[in-house]
Amino acid sequence: MNTDSEIVKKFHQKATNVSAIVTEVDSMAQAIAYTVDLCAQKEACQLLMSGCEEALSDKGQDLCELKEWGKIIAAPKLDQKDLAEMVRQAEPKGISVIKDGLRQHLAGIDIGFTIAEWGIGETGTLVLDSSSEELRLATMISEIHVCVIAKSKIRGTAQELYAELKGYMQQKPNYLAFVTGASRTADIERVLALGVHGPLELHILILEDN
Repeated sequence: MNTDSEIVKKFHQKATNVSAIVTEVDSMAQAIAYTVDLCAQKEACQLLMSGCEEALSDKGQDLCELKEWGKIIAAPKLDQKDLAEMVRQAEPKGISVIKDGLRQHLAGIDIGFTIAEWGIGETGTLVLDSSSEELRLATMISEIHVCVIAKSKIRGTAQELYAELKGYMQQKPNYLAFVTGASRTADIERVLALGVHGPLELHILILEDN
């Protein structure tokens, strides 16, 4: 029988195998600091305006240059205490933190910050209760998805979560998301591409249980 440490180790390995970046953290404050630092280091989301592939006047061409917006972290599931801590760390670095209103930012969020309900060790999969549209958007329109999973929430197999998953699916409305690695597709000329249908990167922060 696998021990809890073996399950966490397997989860770490399997998630890494599908291009996730896995880090262990001791507290939510450390997870927040990791996320803010990651956002500070990345380039801001850029938006290319429609029609810019056409021949344009100098004035029109100027409007079509890549536009950079302020950096944004979307954290729709954070409680007020942790949200305040994220804002405290992010503001001095010029980063905005939002919890809702993500439809106003469909051009792109720099980082979507979520907390997983469960993890599955055999595949390195995160299970998120995505019934909230705000959370779904945070995991779909962000360039980077950072997800926190508590060690105690990682199970060896999906079968071990049968009762819990059945409970979620009986709730109305419900929307369970199973996330394994970064967004990827090979539909385009059978060439593997990351970030086409979602984030370019998935960072998993395994949280030590207090």
